[in-house]
Amino acid sequence: MLQLFARSKTRPPASGEAPGGRADAIETAATHHVSGRALKGPYPAGTERVLFGMGCFWGTERLFWRQPGVWVTAVGYAAGETPNPTYREVCSGRTGHNEVVLVIYQPATLPFDALLSLFWEGHDPTQGMRQGNDVGTQYRSGLYTTTPDQKAAGLASRTRYADALRAAGRPAAITTEILDASAFYFAEDYHQQYLAKNPNGYCGLGGCGVSLPAA
Repeated sequence: MLQLFARSKTRPPASGEAPGGRADAIETAATHHVSGRALKGPYPAGTERVLFGMGCFWGTERLFWRQPGVWVTAVGYAAGETPNPTYREVCSGRTGHNEVVLVIYQPATLPFDALLSLFWEGHDPTQGMRQGNDVGTQYRSGLYTTTPDQKAAGLASRTRYADALRAAGRPAAITTEILDASAFYFAEDYHQQYLAKNPNGYCGLGGCGVSLPAA
């Protein structure tokens, strides 16, 4: 029974398996707990949007909200099937969603390549449907882009990082998915900026100890 349960947690749902979800968004915070900025916008002109999946979204969000040039961050769910899923539904492995962080950033201050360095170096992108002790489809490595330039840069950086891993004697294949961003669903209020509200809470991040070479 335990083996069957583990398989269900690491296997993406087949067609028709995902829960039906709901028409309305689940309730969440209106503003960022640290900066006080609106989570859902409007965002300033000149900002761009990208989604990162690096395992548990609590630690991932803190990594990004600390960066100068990041306007606001929020945690949520993406790259799945169920509309407006709950955390419990996502954790079941049946919705197909990934735990992700929405990053609204100012490219004039923070170039996208700098965000990519944080992404690759901040987690282990070779673990498939897990990150460290966190096991399940919602913990997979993922980059979800919103512009053609972001996607091209992400694909190129994946190749460079794979080369860097091999050079460091880490030949494991990168399992990161790089996709055009689809619907993003904000997670529940208590997940937003979790580590600001719970400074000693679980972080979950652990990089490979390998730096991304410059383009």
